Amino acid sequence: MSEAADCKGLVLVVDDNQQNRALAKATLELESYEVVLAQSGEEALRCFEQRTPDCVLLDVRMPGMDGLETCRRLRALPGGTDVPIVFLTASRDVDTFEAAVAAGGDDFVTKPVQPAEMVLRVQAAVRMRRLDATNKENFELLRRQRDDLMRLTLQKERLTSFVIHDLKSPVSTVDLLAQLLQRDKTLAPETRETADAIRVEVSSLMRLILNLLDISKSEEGALTIAPSRFDLATLVAGVVDNMQVRALARQIKLVSEVDAAELSADADLLRRVLENLVDNALRYSPKGSSVAISLRLHPAELELRVTDQGRGIPTEMRDSIFERFVQGEGQAGAIARTGRGLGLAFCRFAVEAHGGHIYVEDAERGSVFCVRLPSVQ
Repeated sequence: MSEAADCKGLVLVVDDNQQNRALAKATLELESYEVVLAQSGEEALRCFEQRTPDCVLLDVRMPGMDGLETCRRLRALPGGTDVPIVFLTASRDVDTFEAAVAAGGDDFVTKPVQPAEMVLRVQAAVRMRRLDATNKENFELLRRQRDDLMRLTLQKERLTSFVIHDLKSPVSTVDLLAQLLQRDKTLAPETRETADAIRVEVSSLMRLILNLLDISKSEEGALTIAPSRFDLATLVAGVVDNMQVRALARQIKLVSEVDAAELSADADLLRRVLENLVDNALRYSPKGSSVAISLRLHPAELELRVTDQGRGIPTEMRDSIFERFVQGEGQAGAIARTGRGLGLAFCRFAVEAHGGHIYVEDAERGSVFCVRLPSVQ
């Protein structure tokens, strides 16, 4: 901690979670802020009365007096109207945002909060408190515009979430009807091929829907895994069987080179990771080429590798390719890896939820997508 003369301001952190308080304290003290901690709304009021802070970081959901009521009571204390209050919440929805604004909040940050973002929000709040009257008026205008934009963004996210959830049922119905067609022994070969193609495309659409749902959960800190022990070779063989129709339609050889290996992980999430990686490989591989799933063992990790013979990923894009809606470009700006930009983002979220990491390597021809996961102890 810097000396008092170098202190950037006093921050009151209010959160019932001990780990969250410890993270905020360590982060802000590194930036030369003085930090006071409170684990409840009642304690926050006492701390505020003893010494008025320059900024309050306030959790919305707390037992007893919640953050909204705490904010209202802080505003009623002497000096409380001038102190910026930044709400922290895991609920990214327009109703929570409106409630935070109505309670007197100045800013609204969704959890899990990154340390760098926390510091930037506190810096902005403290600077705002020290502005003169003219600058505060301009800042208030910008803040109202920001709040309007936040409302629109949250409303859009809510609508998107509703649409995604509602799509699952009709897509499943289409798949069921296609299965019924496949079982009709009187179908002409051409009609049966059409039913097969419908199921392939329905599988791709359902994978997109689930990707969107899980990406949303991950951004809200709600993506959890349900690990169990299973044979990796069996899971990979299932992925190959499921993707084989798509591979044959593209005249690509899809093979598994994975021998028996036991793994403790969320089998459903890992299966979908591999399906997304295989789908990505098939999409950009030329006719007559091959896509292979292989395994490498390391002392404390195992590495699944999906190798294709496509145009590859430019070196400068190998980190950003796992972000949402990012597409890879080839030489001279030619699109080499186009698409919805969600499959690889889901893969990163799912792999990181397992404590692993995902990255891209060069192949002799094409790319290798590598997934490293902790191995069974």
